[in-house]
Amino acid sequence: MLEIKEKSITIGIDTNKCDTCETKACAAACKKYARGLLQIVDGKPSVEHLSAEEVLRLGTECLACEIACKFEGNKALTINIPIAGLDVYLTKRGLQ
Repeated sequence: MLEIKEKSITIGIDTNKCDTCETKACAAACKKYARGLLQIVDGKPSVEHLSAEEVLRLGTECLACEIACKFEGNKALTINIPIAGLDVYLTKRGLQ
């Protein structure tokens, strides 16, 4: 599992699913809609060419990689966006 921390989100990639992905849609979307942080290394997405500080500075948090992976890839990528008070809100409305 690859975990990438940007300013306010965390991207999680189940790299085992990337082995059979033919599109590598996450990296293509990152290049097209963001700053191309994700690169494919040995068939898997990677940010190893950047330091953690560069990822924080350059990350745009656009979510394009997650959408591309979900609809064109192997559904290996999830983005966690912490929202203060969301758990309380959902619980109060019986949605959790």
